Amino acid sequence: MSQIYVYTVVLVVVALVFDFLNGFHDSANIVATMIASRSMGPRRALLLSGVAHFMAPFLFGVAVATTIGKGIVSPETITVSVVMAALLSAIAWNLITWFFGLPSSSSHALAGGIVGAVAVASGLGAIHQAGLAKVIIALVVSPVLGLLFGYLLMKLVLSLVRGATPRVNWLFRRGQVLTAVALALSHGTNDAQKTMGIITMGLVAGGFLSEFAVPWWVVALSAGAISLGTALGGWRIIRTLGAGLYRLRAVDGFVSQASSAAVILGAAILGGPVSTTQVVSSSLMGTGSAQRVSKVRWGVAVDIITAWVLTIPISALAAALLYFPLDRVLGGA
Repeated sequence: MSQIYVYTVVLVVVALVFDFLNGFHDSANIVATMIASRSMGPRRALLLSGVAHFMAPFLFGVAVATTIGKGIVSPETITVSVVMAALLSAIAWNLITWFFGLPSSSSHALAGGIVGAVAVASGLGAIHQAGLAKVIIALVVSPVLGLLFGYLLMKLVLSLVRGATPRVNWLFRRGQVLTAVALALSHGTNDAQKTMGIITMGLVAGGFLSEFAVPWWVVALSAGAISLGTALGGWRIIRTLGAGLYRLRAVDGFVSQASSAAVILGAAILGGPVSTTQVVSSSLMGTGSAQRVSKVRWGVAVDIITAWVLTIPISALAAALLYFPLDRVLGGA
């Protein structure tokens, strides 16, 4: 068995671990609001989300995978060492932020890792400025849209139910099942594709594919890994999002999930890799501030934003530092 074959298998396994941790880390984004508002029990919510995550990549294509796989850097600069360094830096950041209960961005971490590893391996000239700009614009604009959509939709909903009896809460609790499925589908579509892009990059680098085209089995493995991670759930972050920003009601969960799903699914169809964490967090802030600005615990929001700002530079630096020892161990593969 050749070394490059072994290295590629290891890369695929590490990529699936990243995908699993992505689902585990980001499960909070999908289910926290419906659990906190008591619309559904934790186990049922996580199971429902896991099933939707598995179905999502088969329904909405692989536009995001293509952006990750060949839009950010020149394909000829991709080696197994580069991909492994990017993955390990993203995994490390996911674990650190999970430990502290901070909802950070797996998308930011992976993009930063790819840029950092390629920059030291092949120089800054190997980075596609247009592709990187597309990623950064998607990552920056999406939380702003989440905040805006959450604010406007909450204002609309409150105006529609003004004077309604408390029984309207039953409608919002039941409605959260639909919005949670929509959000899970959008997250599975966007985030699983990032792992598909990474694995396909590794297969091209190892000589197993002649060009960048995502095989069906890569789609299935990636969908399965993120689905399993989501079903198991990241409880530390669920607590932060579910209760840390403000006390949630059924209407808050319904509006924030609907707003988030619209932004994330739209980005996935357009091929823009966005952060589910950012969009859900910002839509929650928009939903809360539409009722009363002081309702949002902005101190927690500042902690979340700090994690967003630090993710790309720290992931890029970590990948750059990891590249050289990995390249030596892998013999330049």
